[in-house]
Amino acid sequence: MNTSLEDQTKVWNLIKDIRIAMFVTQDSDGALSARPMSAVNSEFNGSLWFMTSATSPKIDEIEGAPNVLVAYSEPKNQNYVSVRGAASIVRDKAKIKEFWSEAARVWFPKGPDDANIALIRVDVESAEYWDTPNATMVYVYGYAKARLTGEPPDIGENKTVKF
Repeated sequence: MNTSLEDQTKVWNLIKDIRIAMFVTQDSDGALSARPMSAVNSEFNGSLWFMTSATSPKIDEIEGAPNVLVAYSEPKNQNYVSVRGAASIVRDKAKIKEFWSEAARVWFPKGPDDANIALIRVDVESAEYWDTPNATMVYVYGYAKARLTGEPPDIGENKTVKF
């Protein structure tokens, strides 16, 4: 498992422009739930931040089982990242204001002082990424290589990074 700052920076560079990720939690019965969410931090210091309703069922799920998965997919450039970490609930009004944007008003019309806003902080423990060349080229090359050599193609870089 890689732990270099360069690899950690690559993970952030792969996910920072992906607007929506699937955020996965576990309920008290062990069932997994995924929902689309958007990170609200524009810089990365080892944590991902998400804004949510303080009454959302995911709050109880995180408090009961803090290990979460955040899955990013960017098919246009064939970039895929799976982030694992420990989530916690943050109700700090100053932190909410720090991450506030007018786009959040859609969900929280009362603004950053809305008592129904909570933040989810995910302290990243590890991430796995697949940085794949153009899918069409991989397929064409892969088909030709498979037919000629019986071997699968190199599908790009796959690495697990520890934080």
